[in-house]
Amino acid sequence: MNSETQARSQPRDPSAEASPAVPPVAIEVTRGSLVESRHLASLAVVDPAGRVVLRAGDPERPVYPRSAIKPIQALALIETGAAEAYGLGDREIALACASHNGEPRHVELASAWLETIGCSLDDLECGAHMPYAERDVEALIRAAHRPSAVYNNCSGKHTGFLTVARHLGHPTAGYIRYEHPVQQRILGLLEGMTGLDLGQAPRGIDGCGIPTIGMPLGNLALAMARLADPADQPEPRQAACARVRRAMAAEPFLVAGSGRFCTRVMTLTGESALIKTGAEGVYCAALTDLGLGVALKVHDGATRAAEVLMGEVLRRFGLLDDQSGDGLGRFLDFPVLNRVKLTVGQIRLAEDTPL
Repeated sequence: MNSETQARSQPRDPSAEASPAVPPVAIEVTRGSLVESRHLASLAVVDPAGRVVLRAGDPERPVYPRSAIKPIQALALIETGAAEAYGLGDREIALACASHNGEPRHVELASAWLETIGCSLDDLECGAHMPYAERDVEALIRAAHRPSAVYNNCSGKHTGFLTVARHLGHPTAGYIRYEHPVQQRILGLLEGMTGLDLGQAPRGIDGCGIPTIGMPLGNLALAMARLADPADQPEPRQAACARVRRAMAAEPFLVAGSGRFCTRVMTLTGESALIKTGAEGVYCAALTDLGLGVALKVHDGATRAAEVLMGEVLRRFGLLDDQSGDGLGRFLDFPVLNRVKLTVGQIRLAEDTPL
């Protein structure tokens, strides 16, 4: 294992912090007068010293962070000098952090970036899928086109990995394998940000083919706190964190897309709250002004509950309120809609939840 950079100082490990058991957060789904479903979630909010500010459920249990750590993975672009070497700006760095919709702006930018580094669609190993928006699927069908790998929601991250490989002279083929130098560099970066030795951590394969490493929510929150306030990190990493934060705040559309929670929130909060979704009910945030990191996991993997819970966390810390902007109430007071868009229920934090 190539553990690239460890933190200069070792904070307390939030996953090992002894504290009384706290029940999980409950998010309930109503239809009419009945609570139809309930989702349970664990949560950790941590400062850069590893102090737990807020917790619920079991933040010590390892989870796969999935795409929620893309902003951490994107640090490699800056730290290696690859971003500077290829003249990448905020748009490319934001796309490297993205789980995007596959809208035209995402696809066009990913395609142009590949050309910049001398790669092609054939070099992407993330696979292809249809864009997320119905209108973009219909446009492809009308044009009799099949989606290529640049439509994959992870195409920006993968192009970032290819950029690092090109810059450092590593093979581009097989860049998604755990043993590849790019993935080993990412592993070392994750170790430095989470404060963990991840060599024996649980390991799986993400939807886009790269390794996904299991880690406790508390340490995942620590990594996000260090993204928000990297003062205990080496100077190159501090600069890389600042660059990623700036890019996400400057280009929130590229991080997700039309109608998406990540984009809508960051359009309002800017760098104050940089949030990132992951598959299976994982969500992370770097609360820059407060110097805090957030990591949460909905136990049954429901994204709808993860969005509601992240909205409640941001409201609790004063970063969002019901009057924050047009349409934001959709995420802080989430309606259940039927096929004709009539509100028939609500997704909300349960009244008996410990948050």
